[in-house]
Amino acid sequence: MALQEQEKVYTADDLWQLSQSPEYADMRLELDDGELIVMSPSGGLHGGDAGLFHIYVGTHVLKHDLGYTTIAEAAYILFKNPNGKDIVYSPDVAYVRGDRLPDGMPEKFIPFAPDLAVEVVSPTDTADEIQRKVENYMKYGTLLLWVAYSKTKSVAVHTPQGSTIVGIDGTLDSGGVLPGFKLAVKDVFGKKR
Repeated sequence: MALQEQEKVYTADDLWQLSQSPEYADMRLELDDGELIVMSPSGGLHGGDAGLFHIYVGTHVLKHDLGYTTIAEAAYILFKNPNGKDIVYSPDVAYVRGDRLPDGMPEKFIPFAPDLAVEVVSPTDTADEIQRKVENYMKYGTLLLWVAYSKTKSVAVHTPQGSTIVGIDGTLDSGGVLPGFKLAVKDVFGKKR
């Protein structure tokens, strides 16, 4: 009887080691329940929209000394499973309150979910993948998740209390997660693209 090879289950520590190796140096990597996810490079529309979200969120955070923002190269350990099936995501944009990182940003992955995460949907993302990310962000402590859809120029807003869609004429309100921050959706999707 032949033994079937078991798929490797990756941990956050494994992912860190992979991210430091030349083979994976230029790739964005995530873990979902211990499964290695290799993200393809994004296109200009995706990168531009993510960049605008970062400019607006990052500027507000810096101006009011609220904490830290990151872009897709930074990873967050949402769940460290004793069985090794860790969940590590790299949101396109994220915010963490300063009091959660009293010693500053760690050199390695951020050891918890961000307060705010922004995921700009790529053409290669499936509805099932997006739904799984939404569920995991909410389950493991993210207070506010914006899933931005460049094609429809809308943002799905997810909180522990529920979800809603904000269209091009609407305004994103951080609901206190990012004190004083509001963003008109048209300020991201209404620009020359």
